[in-house]
Amino acid sequence: MAPRKTATVSSRKTAAKPAAKASNGGPVADFDRDEELKAYREMLLIRRFEEKAGQLYGMGFIGGFCHLYIGQEAVVVGMQMAQKEGDQVITAYRDHGHMLATGMEARGVMAELTGRRSGYSHGKGGSMHMFSKEKHFYGGHGIVGAQVSLGTGLAFANRYRGNDNVSIAYFGDGAANQGQVYESFNMAALWKLPIVYIVENNRYAMGTSTARATAQSNYSLRGSGFGIPGIQVDGMDVRAVKAAADEALEHCRSGKGPIILEMLTYRYRGHSMSDPAKYRSKEEVQKMRSEQDPIEQVKARLVEKGWASEDDLKAIDKDVRDIVADSADFAQADPEPDASELYTDILL
Repeated sequence: MAPRKTATVSSRKTAAKPAAKASNGGPVADFDRDEELKAYREMLLIRRFEEKAGQLYGMGFIGGFCHLYIGQEAVVVGMQMAQKEGDQVITAYRDHGHMLATGMEARGVMAELTGRRSGYSHGKGGSMHMFSKEKHFYGGHGIVGAQVSLGTGLAFANRYRGNDNVSIAYFGDGAANQGQVYESFNMAALWKLPIVYIVENNRYAMGTSTARATAQSNYSLRGSGFGIPGIQVDGMDVRAVKAAADEALEHCRSGKGPIILEMLTYRYRGHSMSDPAKYRSKEEVQKMRSEQDPIEQVKARLVEKGWASEDDLKAIDKDVRDIVADSADFAQADPEPDASELYTDILL
């Protein structure tokens, strides 16, 4: 991973003893047993859910586009662990993990993926377009970069209402080159809006390496022209994400305006289910899996510290698999929307 580069943000308290560091030299949160187990379970739920979604897509139960989050689980789980009730989340089309992390039910998400009436968008949004006002999740957006301006609008609403909520807007390294992203940066900086912009840098914009597609591949610096500070974060270590999230959220809540977090992460699968990912080697993917997998890192710490046995972790995995299997069975048995739904939830 690239060295961590940080603009001036809020100061950190001096630790009483040398703190652990992320692979890129950044700080990590000091998780207790419950936090490690929570992170393990939440990331595992996303991993198993996405694996099942991939299977159902191959069997023809999921149509259209389907973008899996496998490998990037630490980003959204670490961020969610730092957020408070009322903070909003908005993201792009690689969104199933974000939904589950915000607490949306696996049944409802899988039902939407399969176009069933019990889905979060009543079977009409599919993989890329589902929402939950109750969980403060504002999509899932198929237009590249669109969620960044919408997330900035959520932050404007928070500032206008004078509440303490922060908008969290996720986008990829490819979307970081969209013009509306910089229009949003300008307004957010001008009005000191409470928003955390998260660049999920998984190294490839669809099939193009960031090294070939961008003149400034350190995305944490993308807001420097607007005076927006940025931090590069080891997005494969959930503790590093949590530490950066704590800092970023405090920065926003204290009235200092927007901040950018560049999450250095990696997706194991192709851009979408139709992508064979021939633009990278199998050795590259295997190296990331074997050396930096976010779930295996937590698992190793739990066992090493004696906080969980192999049997304990297998029991968690079984419970997660049961939840995912139940969601798949539910989705396949749930009826499709009635034809009358073609005329509901539309603007005329």
